[in-house]
Amino acid sequence: MNSFAKWALMLFVVVSVILNVILIGIYSVRLPKCPAHRTPATHSKHDERSLVFADLSPEEYAQVQQYMFKQKGLDISINQITKPSDNFLFLIDLSLPRKVDCLAYLDGKGAKPERLATVVVFFGAKGHIKEYAVGPLPHPTYHRDVTKERYQMDLPLSKRLVTVGEYAQIFQFIENEVFSKLEKLLKESFDVSPGKTLNAFEQMPRGVRSGDRKTWISFFRDMSGMYIHPVGFEVLLNHENTNASQWRIERLLYNGIYFKSVEELKQSYDSGYVKKITYQHIPDYGSLKPRKKPSQIGPQQYYVEGRRYSVKNNHVIYLDWTFAFGLSALTGMRVFDVRFNGERIVYELSVQEAMSVYGSVTPGMILTKFLDSSIGIGRFAHELVRGVDCPYEASYVDTYRYIDVPAPVRFRNSICIFEHNMGQPLRRHFSDFFQNSYGGMVNSALVLRTITAIGNYDYMWDFIFYQSGTLEAKVHATGYISSSYLVDGSLKYGHQVAKNVLGNIHTHFINFKVDLDVVGVRNVFQTKDMEYVNVSLPWIPDRFAMVPQLVERQLQTEKEAALRHDTKTPRYLHIASNTTNRWGHQRSYRLQVLSFTGDHLPESQPEERSMSWAR
Repeated sequence: MNSFAKWALMLFVVVSVILNVILIGIYSVRLPKCPAHRTPATHSKHDERSLVFADLSPEEYAQVQQYMFKQKGLDISINQITKPSDNFLFLIDLSLPRKVDCLAYLDGKGAKPERLATVVVFFGAKGHIKEYAVGPLPHPTYHRDVTKERYQMDLPLSKRLVTVGEYAQIFQFIENEVFSKLEKLLKESFDVSPGKTLNAFEQMPRGVRSGDRKTWISFFRDMSGMYIHPVGFEVLLNHENTNASQWRIERLLYNGIYFKSVEELKQSYDSGYVKKITYQHIPDYGSLKPRKKPSQIGPQQYYVEGRRYSVKNNHVIYLDWTFAFGLSALTGMRVFDVRFNGERIVYELSVQEAMSVYGSVTPGMILTKFLDSSIGIGRFAHELVRGVDCPYEASYVDTYRYIDVPAPVRFRNSICIFEHNMGQPLRRHFSDFFQNSYGGMVNSALVLRTITAIGNYDYMWDFIFYQSGTLEAKVHATGYISSSYLVDGSLKYGHQVAKNVLGNIHTHFINFKVDLDVVGVRNVFQTKDMEYVNVSLPWIPDRFAMVPQLVERQLQTEKEAALRHDTKTPRYLHIASNTTNRWGHQRSYRLQVLSFTGDHLPESQPEERSMSWAR
């Protein structure tokens, strides 16, 4: 190559590089640029007024406890483990202010409501239960008896639940009065020894009449998931007296046969007059350990550009949503002052009750009707496991409770908050008519979650906030079933799930409180349905067609609005305001019940009055 050609080639390369740099610079100016700092997705600001709904702090619990201990007239025991005969400070919880006062404060039209605590004291020495309002917090100066105001009756001591102190006495009584006298039977039938025992699980309610305190206690193998390892041994304990020395065993059940006393069972067993249960080793099929190690890590969730929600104290902001949250020891998770686009739509959404009714031929379950709030739903909200109970990247919140304890207890990471892709579009449409087009929106939602492990069942409670303005309350049950020992007649009440194990038939009913405020508090309950009507066709008057027509009705009374589950209910249930939209329709929110309901307990049963809401 001659020198001219070399210089020409070099000049061409230099010019090409310069032109490319210029073109890249011009083109890059036209490209959209990512800002150095992303604009936050939340548009609202945190509001300190949400603290009116905040759970009590550890300091407030301690202040209330010490105030109650100092009241000489109440004579409350300061022992860590109390007996039924003692005066016991059982519960301290937030006393929610009146709604009218809260709304005035939240809307800047009134003063901050006085902060109060609800305190429950079991007066074992006097034979009754009292409930007090204690305040003002954080430095209480007074207490007021609100028992009759809230319950319209005095509460006898027999209505108390079994405390940790009473359980300790029950287990000791069973050991002394039953196990120590039936050592041969327990060893041969259940392999009970000094280093190996049985676990107890009891029936509720504790008797057949109001005021009874006679509990059937069923025994299970001390294995993983004890609830699915019944052994066929149950005892009826009368513990009505606050003095444990006056307790007695009134009945026993062994292998489907009833006995009037421990001595009668022992004599029948030793004499060979009873069909014996022979202990057999069984595999640990109730273990939650994985059967095999996973070959790969599953998909993980993360926030590419950070969280689109914010949590401060008990207040959450997520896109167009804001709300306050809390956790009651008795009823569980709850949210308040829920707003969308700055407009309040829900004053309160809360868990109120979890109920189940069991069927069985054996006494430990034949009467069982669990009302979980009676022992506390929220009290069983424990630490959530990252990556299993909630995503790793979720926000976790500690809670504090004072129920059947000597001091307030911290439960770390017992509430989680996270945004989650729901796995299907919120909306989408593809069209190939006339022209091709597509539009869709990712269905991401914010989840507020806690999990309460109440005995055998783990209830996962979710409040889900969708970008569409929809709010969902959802519960998922997992854990273990309740079971009983298989005896003659058992198969009328369930299916056999393992050797000598019956999975008992039962119902589940969940009660949520939903207090909607649609454009204010002056709302009405509307139903919308359709009916077919025979109409004449306008263009062929002598021809008719059955056409669905809208039927609207406004319910006037609470009794009308109490729609029974066993009847046909309207398709659409609306809480409507007295204001209209641009087309003249009342602005409203739809209530949609998606779950299946089982048969309700017959109203002839005395317990039905405490669960009539499930009708």
